[in-house]
Amino acid sequence: MFGSVVLVSVEILPSQVLAQSSNLPPVTVEATDAPKTRRPAASNQRTRSPRAASANRRANPAADQNRASQAAGGAVAATTGYVATTGTAGTKTNTPLIETPQSLSVVTKKELEDRNVQTLKDAVNYTPGVTTSAFGYDPRFDSFYIRGFDATYTGIYRDGLRQAGGNFVIPKIEPYGLESVSILRGPASGLYGLGSPGGIVDVTTKRPTQTPFGEVQLQAGNYDRYQGAFDVGGPVPGSDQLYYRLTGLFRDAKTWFPGNDDDRAYIAPALTWKPNLDTTFTILGEYQTSRTAASIGNARTADGKLTNIYSNDPAFSAMDQKQFRIGYAFEHNVNDTWTVRQNFRFYQVGVDAKYTQIDSIDTATQTASRSAWRIVDNLKTATLDNQAEAKFMLGAVKNTVLFGVDYSHSKYDDKIGYGPAPDLNLATMNYGAQAIASPAFSIFTSQSINEVGVYAQEQARLGGFILTLNGRQSWVSQSTTTTLGGTPETSKPSAFTGRAGLSYLFDSGIAPYVSYATSFSPQTGVDVTGATFKPTTGEQTEAGIKYQMPSFPVLLTAAVFDIKQDNVLRTNPDDIAFQAATGQIESKGLELEAKLALKPGLDLTAAYTHLNVVITRGNADTTGNEYSGIPRNSVAAFGKYTFQSGSPVEGLGLGLGVRYIGANFGNDQNTFENAAKTLFDAVIDYDLGKLDRNFQGAYMRVNATNLFDEKYDTCQSGYCYAGERRQVIGTLSYRW
Repeated sequence: MFGSVVLVSVEILPSQVLAQSSNLPPVTVEATDAPKTRRPAASNQRTRSPRAASANRRANPAADQNRASQAAGGAVAATTGYVATTGTAGTKTNTPLIETPQSLSVVTKKELEDRNVQTLKDAVNYTPGVTTSAFGYDPRFDSFYIRGFDATYTGIYRDGLRQAGGNFVIPKIEPYGLESVSILRGPASGLYGLGSPGGIVDVTTKRPTQTPFGEVQLQAGNYDRYQGAFDVGGPVPGSDQLYYRLTGLFRDAKTWFPGNDDDRAYIAPALTWKPNLDTTFTILGEYQTSRTAASIGNARTADGKLTNIYSNDPAFSAMDQKQFRIGYAFEHNVNDTWTVRQNFRFYQVGVDAKYTQIDSIDTATQTASRSAWRIVDNLKTATLDNQAEAKFMLGAVKNTVLFGVDYSHSKYDDKIGYGPAPDLNLATMNYGAQAIASPAFSIFTSQSINEVGVYAQEQARLGGFILTLNGRQSWVSQSTTTTLGGTPETSKPSAFTGRAGLSYLFDSGIAPYVSYATSFSPQTGVDVTGATFKPTTGEQTEAGIKYQMPSFPVLLTAAVFDIKQDNVLRTNPDDIAFQAATGQIESKGLELEAKLALKPGLDLTAAYTHLNVVITRGNADTTGNEYSGIPRNSVAAFGKYTFQSGSPVEGLGLGLGVRYIGANFGNDQNTFENAAKTLFDAVIDYDLGKLDRNFQGAYMRVNATNLFDEKYDTCQSGYCYAGERRQVIGTLSYRW
């Protein structure tokens, strides 16, 4: 028998959420050797000989295949197993990670494959400072926090260009189409413009290679999960200047929630034109459709607790999303000093979401009253980033100077309708037995944002000292209409942001550093006076130490930081019907990370995070409290070993991961806690070619997440969500 309770919506709108050696050979061309010098190769000197008429020289695939392209953010120049040694996300230049004066992690292609990553949240599960557990299981969105700050709408980048989002319309990232994932923690506005003070996640799209390859893959898992994928590429036949890649995927799947789908179709063509060693032009495209449930989980009581009643109804439950992108990455080495780049992308995303929710329960009649909701969102974005990089000596100082001008435009339209739905009979649980009409639209929002940014960066090296300075002036024009045919609310905020960092690189590979960085992001809405809210601003001080073992693929990092975010929206204490941009949140913490590949076949990533995120200026019942949903302590480690030649089980790989998510408060009033939990992941794979040479190129793998099917709920801001249940997926692939 159900108690007499009043229920609130189950729904959470994202806008409310503030080798060395491997048995699986890579299907992309990457450098696989660890650095052999006592220090990472200097990033501000060219290593090839002076050019003689090189503008007319044809590209040589054999000599050039490992030359890392900087044409898009996040590209990794050299990886060994789980260890990346250089990247571009922290500086927009190809810089060794230990020379970047800010916390930066890279999830390599091998780690993505070993863990069989299915979502972007899965990809960053083992990264320090990142919280992916606050909202439980939710295949609709990649919503997570970095250092206690939401990164859903302004913190996700693809190839160095921001992927904007609004309400339900957030671009979905297919991990099978990725080369790597970079996580830059802390403010990044000095290079990237408006954003979260917690940091950014930049994914790198698969590119054409100069070596021909191919892969076909079949997957099957519990909850009727079936997926097929392919990835092929190489030189275009008959041309020594054109290279192609075509990546595709199709999935038909259910979830443990009744009637919920997790379907996807994905196709991503890419074409590179490389007329000579100094010029690269790559076109990147994508078309993707997906279907999930528009509402996840069970009904909740008025105080946010979960009931055992499923809230949605398969008769009116689907979130259909279509997205399309087209863009290019251009790079040209003008001479031994100057390199110019231009990156462009147009993105269009459309969402049609339909769901029901339980509003209240009548215990006498054993019925639940419900409402039906429909949300139709559309988003179009265009982004252009122009860069000029110079590398030169000035006396004894090695300089890498970057100048940039970028522009982004986004147009977002949102329509929401809600109305009554037939009651649910709690005695028979007659889900799907009644027709549910689509409600008429009654809420309309239209928003456009334009941002122009001018930025510059200096990386100066004198001996072991490395000074990194960058600054950016951003001008934003924002227009928002909240009624159909209404008068737009406009604002034109601007801000100067930047970063100053100093590192010292010892011959031993140890690099201590200190840095200071700032961020800003505009906000939608008006205060009690009718004035537009001030943009949120953030500032961070960080100190850390990095260690890259000479001649071995080992990277160890440690960082302590203090971030303050100002102008956070809170209830106006003088008029509770309005909000005021006067709040403040402070995040302090410690992060440790290790990436190792100490012996052939052994790869390990491990992370520890201690976070203390406090609402230093909030409402009367939240000021001084911990921000909810953010674990105070978390530990994550994943390791895999593949038996090598000479072993009777050569080609067999075994991996195990553990994720400890520490206790945290379930609401900002700090009246109850989420208990700590420990989740395990595992993988076993086998190179069938080691069994029989006729099977060369064939591989089997089985992955399990939440191996022991730990059942748990997690709460944030007083609302609770069910955690992800056990998922087991078997993979059979063939590569050539």
